[in-house]
Amino acid sequence: MEFTLDEMREHLAALEARISEACKKANRSRESVKLVWVSKFHPAEAVENAIALGAHDFGENRVQEAELKFSVRRRAVDGSPVMCHVIGPVQSNKLKKAAIVADCIHSIASMEAVEKLEKVCAALPYDGNVADGKILDILFQVNAGEEETKSGLDVANAEKFLINLEACAGACDNDGRSENFPHLRFRGLMTIGKNTGNAEDSRDCFVFLRNLQQKFLSKGGVFANFDQLSMGMTGDLEVAIEEGSTMIRVGTALFGERDYSK
Repeated sequence: MEFTLDEMREHLAALEARISEACKKANRSRESVKLVWVSKFHPAEAVENAIALGAHDFGENRVQEAELKFSVRRRAVDGSPVMCHVIGPVQSNKLKKAAIVADCIHSIASMEAVEKLEKVCAALPYDGNVADGKILDILFQVNAGEEETKSGLDVANAEKFLINLEACAGACDNDGRSENFPHLRFRGLMTIGKNTGNAEDSRDCFVFLRNLQQKFLSKGGVFANFDQLSMGMTGDLEVAIEEGSTMIRVGTALFGERDYSK
């Protein structure tokens, strides 16, 4: 059942208390963790309520649903543009649509997807600017929990993939824009914690992801902007924040139960 605006406000306050306490425990600023409101299977009216409560970033699993809600650029209460994050796996034939609607895609896990996104973004206008194409932020999903039901790069192959990505990118400027992928910003890594009901079971996954991200961030070049870790949801956000998450993805705790029948 969808929360009313007042219920959302109450749940947001409780969630913010958890985030703030986790940041304090980890000796981090609250501003270092971005809250992505996962609006999948929730109606546009719920998104409007979230925006009224100060939301800036929304996550959608399915490209079609992201198009319905975010094809028209929305504005946050402070006037800044609302950001659309595509957080679910994207099929090859949906990459163009994902690139059009998304400000950031969290779930890239193949060189084929990188190469196709570059071609698509090179031909896209962005906010009315047609001269240089669209610059798209992407994160690479790693199946750090090594679960068969999860998407992403295998743990054993993730580092090799990033090394190959660097080699394919070619020369880079100081901002990380590469010769062969000038329309893509490689921003970091994403993972989904283990679905065991025990947040501590995900700690090793988050540590692995942070160590991998830090290793490549330190290289600079095409990884000059590789400073984001998208990890942690309602059940394990405290552990994720302790281990360095910069983006947590929360849905039901903010919007209420999803109606999967739709």
